[in-house]
Amino acid sequence: MNGPRRVGPHQLAVYDHPAETTSTDTATRTPRVVFVHGSMDRAAAFLKVVRRLPELDRVRYDRRGYGRSATARVADSLAEQVADLLSVVDGERSVLIGHSLGGVIALATAERRPELVAALGVFEAPMGWAPWWPDNSAGRDAMAALSGSGPEDAAEVFMRRMIGDDRWEQLPPSTRAARRAEGPALVGEIRALRDDGAPYVADRVAVPAVVARGSRAAPHHVRASDELASSVSGAELVIIDGAGHGAPTSHPDDFAAFVRRAVARGMIPA
Repeated sequence: MNGPRRVGPHQLAVYDHPAETTSTDTATRTPRVVFVHGSMDRAAAFLKVVRRLPELDRVRYDRRGYGRSATARVADSLAEQVADLLSVVDGERSVLIGHSLGGVIALATAERRPELVAALGVFEAPMGWAPWWPDNSAGRDAMAALSGSGPEDAAEVFMRRMIGDDRWEQLPPSTRAARRAEGPALVGEIRALRDDGAPYVADRVAVPAVVARGSRAAPHHVRASDELASSVSGAELVIIDGAGHGAPTSHPDDFAAFVRRAVARGMIPA
């Protein structure tokens, strides 16, 4: 695979992984799979997973403010994130796989443009707008760091919470600086989740869906995933044994199996 192509008005970095094998099933056509990453993450988080899915056409992209899309203007709302995803989809009916905030964006896209979404796979999508969402989540801890500080410090607080202080300190200085520079994107996303209200209505999501969480998920992610699975019509719930929130990197084989489950739900008649 060469470097990314650039897509949409914000020139998002998009990485294509064409199928390496040909399906023998002539009755159905396998839809393309588009991966949507979460906050303080980037397309590279799905590399282990896409390498385990050679039979599929796979697309990853760096959302605005992250990775090789770091110089793009930060999105002011989740509606803009939906527009970005639609620019990546580019009119081709696809399976959307969203991790964390990426799941929220995928759900909102499916509600808005169901004809372009063959199926959804959503892993531990947050519900930061819910009144029961805890005050001590990673996102809210990051926002607390904004008091008398800046978005760079919020990004560091978020990262320390997600990967631990020891691992953060072991990162090269250039990597820590790059992650801190993603703070404005993080702050914008958390504010949108907290202040703009729910970006989708679960019972209006009318596409096949698989909702997943890890067996080691935090209680608020357990509740969010369980409520989502029970609210989206026909959705099934998958639990990845031994996984926490970082399942795409910690449990790539199981996450790939989850992706295949979503793809199976979205198979298109030939």
